[in-house]
Order: sequence, then C-alpha cells, then structure tokens
Amino acid sequence: MKVCIYGAGAIGGWLGVHLARQGCTLSAVARGATLEALQRGGLVLRQGDQEMAVSLKTIANAAELGQQDLVIVAVKAPAMADVARHIGPLLGPQTLVLTAMNGVPWWFLQGFGGSLAGTTLQSVDPCGVMARHIPTDQVIGGVVHASCSLDMPGVIRHHFGNGLILGEPSGADSPRLRDLVALLRQAGFNATASAQIQKDVWYKLWGNMTINPISAFTGATTDVILDDPLVRGFVSSVMLEAKAIGERIGIPLAQTPEDRHAVTRKLGAFRTSMLQDVDAGKPVELDALVSAVRELGGLTGVATPFTDALLGLSRVHAARLGLYPHPERGQPTRP
Repeated sequence: MKVCIYGAGAIGGWLGVHLARQGCTLSAVARGATLEALQRGGLVLRQGDQEMAVSLKTIANAAELGQQDLVIVAVKAPAMADVARHIGPLLGPQTLVLTAMNGVPWWFLQGFGGSLAGTTLQSVDPCGVMARHIPTDQVIGGVVHASCSLDMPGVIRHHFGNGLILGEPSGADSPRLRDLVALLRQAGFNATASAQIQKDVWYKLWGNMTINPISAFTGATTDVILDDPLVRGFVSSVMLEAKAIGERIGIPLAQTPEDRHAVTRKLGAFRTSMLQDVDAGKPVELDALVSAVRELGGLTGVATPFTDALLGLSRVHAARLGLYPHPERGQPTRP
C-alpha cells in the first residue's frame, strides 16, 4: 500500500513509522528542516527505551510522488488551506484521505448536522479551498488519542496513548473504513470505527477547546489551570455552551464538565500542543478549536458569551505575537 504523510510532525511521524514497519511503502511531503532531516536520516520514533527508524521518500513537491492509496493529513489547522492547494497530484479516484487533526474539520457538516447539513463553516474554510480540492467522498475522519512530541525534526517521541477513531463523514459502515481500521490495528494501533465520527471529534474538542487556548495565553500547564476555581468555572461555562450546541446538531454529550476535568487531571502537569506552538513561534489553531464553536452557536441559536470571551482573549494574545491574523486587519502583526 502506498501511503503518504502530509505533515510529518509528531503525530504524522508516529503513524508513518508504524505503517512503514507494517510493510506500507511510505513517503512524505515536507519542507524546511523536516524535509532535510527526513531525507538525511528517515523517520525515528522513540517509545520508552525503544527506538525505531524507517526510511522513506521525502519531497517538497507532491507532484513528484504521484497518486497514493492513502494520504494521511496530520498538519495543524492553519496550514490546511495550503495543503489543500497542493495535495491534488497525490489523489487518484480511489485514494483515501485520512485527517488526523485537532478541532472542527472542514467536512464536519457534510452528510451530517440535520438542517445544517452541507453548510461550509466560514471560520474553518472561509474561501472553500479545502472543499474544492479534497473531495469529501474520499475523506475518512480521524480522531487521535495519543501524545507525541518532536525531539527534533524527524525524531518523534511517543509519550502515551495509542487510540485512533476513524469514521466516514456520512456515518456509513463502508468496506474501505473497515479495511483501514484493520490495517491500523495490524500496525499496532488501538483503532476503532465510529458510526458518527463527528461525535468523537466534538468530544475531543470539548476538552481541548478551552484548556489549549488558556494554556497558550497564560503559559500554565493543565493542572495549574484546573486547580484555580475561578478559571475552572470559566472553563466549565465554555464547555456548557459547546454542549448545548452539540445537542442541537445531533451530538449530545452525557458527561458533565467536571467529569471531563477529572479525565484531564490524569494528565498531570501537561503542556498542551497550543502552548508548545506559542513557545515555538508557530501559528495557533484557534479557528478550528474556538471560532468554529462560536460560528456553530450562531447557526444553532445558542448564545456563546463565554466562548466569545475565550476567543477574544486568545486571538488578541496570539495576534500580538504574530501567530494569528489580526481580528480587524486580517493579517498577522508582529511586535
């Protein structure tokens, strides 16, 4: 099976190493330091005291690879429009595109959402670039429950978690979904198929749409955030707004915010991915995590004052650092 990783960072690299060891012909589209590192030394995965290395073809121009059987898109949301513009040469009529990303994806309301089905979320895909360039009927949605980081470009460290949830945006139980789940299980992942992948996306979002941005503008780890009763109360208020939105689009959540806080506390002094991005000077994925929830609130008639406050504080902080478009001028501003 020909598998291309588009975004060979921590999660993409983790997936790629295991698939290559399973016998897939692995390639990657990368640039900058990651491109140089992969061309020089391949992908290296560190798990505990184990180190695994695989070789792969890595290029900057997708046209040099040609059509693939599977393309795994594992980039941060701000990079997705650029990926969509250049992914075309990798896609044949039967190519599957597995999205392994945080937040609300561009395909979220395609084949789902009741009266909102078919709606394009402007906060996620404002110009429709993703919808135009990546056919939804070739997408398999993915939710990753694992923690990985980069020791350096091309060298991934797996910390904990091994869960992958996959599903068709339409909710179909398709042969291609079952085959992909089987492949990932053979590669060593705890992969499962979902009859409603949007619910799994929403459940993960429900926890990280608050903790991620708050950690980014405070610099605090998850334990510090939840230990403060005022901040924890604010987090719970945002989560209740998102829960109400989920109920209106067909993805009710049985948990309370306190139930989810208990899950997050098990991570200990955890540095979120958005905090790591801020420290590294990388664009933050506020739109997929927070702006999309605010937009869905407007579409469903759910008031979102707490989500609005979270988004406002987060984007002012990120824009000041040049990591998010300025809310008025629409472009990053650097100090």
